[in-house]
Amino acid sequence: MDYITIEQMMIDNKLELISGAQGLNRHCVEEMISRPGLEFSGFFDYFDPKRVVLVGSKDATFFSKQDAKTREMNVRKIFELKPPCIVFSVKVVVPELFKALGDEYGICVLKSNLRTTPTSSKLFNYLQDHLGQTISVHGTFLDINGMGTLVIGKSGIGKSETSLDLIKRGHQLIADDLVEILEKEPGNLIGRAPEILKRFMEIRGIGIVDVVTMFGAGAYRDRKNLRLVVELETWDENKYYDRLGLEEQKIKYFNTEITKVTIPVLPGRSVSLLVESAAMNEKLKLMGHFAAKEFTQKVDKKAESGGKHE
Repeated sequence: MDYITIEQMMIDNKLELISGAQGLNRHCVEEMISRPGLEFSGFFDYFDPKRVVLVGSKDATFFSKQDAKTREMNVRKIFELKPPCIVFSVKVVVPELFKALGDEYGICVLKSNLRTTPTSSKLFNYLQDHLGQTISVHGTFLDINGMGTLVIGKSGIGKSETSLDLIKRGHQLIADDLVEILEKEPGNLIGRAPEILKRFMEIRGIGIVDVVTMFGAGAYRDRKNLRLVVELETWDENKYYDRLGLEEQKIKYFNTEITKVTIPVLPGRSVSLLVESAAMNEKLKLMGHFAAKEFTQKVDKKAESGGKHE
């Protein structure tokens, strides 16, 4: 999304409107949050007017120690720069000056039901979810024994059918057909379904199915960290396929590289079992157990000893 309205943010985060109701339709376009301690002292060099302003107990205590003229001058300047809204944490009593200027400038003054740190964390995560840059990938995203696994491949290769079998085995669907990927920070990718596609899968010959209705609530989850990409492709007898698993492929989304495994599809191969095995093998690698390397090390050691039994 390019923006979210202050009214929607207020409703979703259970914020109380104190003043400035005229600003409910204003837009928030920035996911970061500003703490105004320095601004209360008159330092505005790095103030970003696109950010939501959060006033916590420390900020309010510092503000209360300023003389009345300084308080009004600096707070008025904050409102003149027109931030999206100003939010106070639960323990802070909203000063009358903020209430009056909120109505004067048409900027919402809101009150949280949480303390400062939880409010900051909640608002940041909320704004990042709604305003953070995402990319859409054609595929099916699953939680396979705790491993967020994205199954990709050409249309008709069997992604949804394979995923349906995995769900039947007890794994969880996150998104089918279209997967939204969000980078929370480098190295941390989150996969989820667009709102309209949540819980649904498209199976050729059957149509749209609701996995929650079909398999129960445990068959679906809202989002998951992306840890592995599995690409299904038609078997090519002229192509070399790694048989040991030493050659690691990578795929890059935003600034984060993810391990990629290519599985050739042939009649008679249990693709769902292979995808499940790939996810479990990658999980073992993350836990420090790399079977291919251990195997080659044993072979090398055997060769160095001349093939003698130990």
